[in-house]
Amino acid sequence: MNIEQLKNTIRNVPNFPKPGIQFKDITTLLMEQDAFSYCIDIFYHEFKDENIDAVVGIESRGFIFAAPLALKLGCRFVLARKPGKLPSATLAEEYDLEYGTDAIEMHTDSINVGDRVLIIDDLLATGGTAKGTGNIVKKLEGEIVSYGFLIVLDDLNGRDALKPGQVFTILEY
Repeated sequence: MNIEQLKNTIRNVPNFPKPGIQFKDITTLLMEQDAFSYCIDIFYHEFKDENIDAVVGIESRGFIFAAPLALKLGCRFVLARKPGKLPSATLAEEYDLEYGTDAIEMHTDSINVGDRVLIIDDLLATGGTAKGTGNIVKKLEGEIVSYGFLIVLDDLNGRDALKPGQVFTILEY
């Protein structure tokens, strides 16, 4: 498997969820064991020497990559979820959408002071969700080692929203 073969496992769905959007459907990648495993291996090799204490997976497709990566790195897996989905005390961070706002939450006891944290999601577009998640990690006094994404949509400038944070991506569109 190589990067070009990996790109070929992702289905492009025009005009979803609305006209003009070219949706990158990763379900086809996930159905191919070699492609999915290759992604986890790429993330692992990028971060194996970073002494990561916790991998934060952003709801929902970030969970798919963050959970097996946390196991492979030998660290905790932490959930970042939409409001009202976590059962204990949470911290929330609101972020802007194209038309309005949304929020992300994490348990208040999910990150320890000084934890080295890797934040993972499937796709970086404008960066709002990842930035909100990072803000919670900082409020909990964790250190963000990097943000990691399977895909970045370069035209939407999500990397800029995460500056000065480190951003690692496997595929760029």
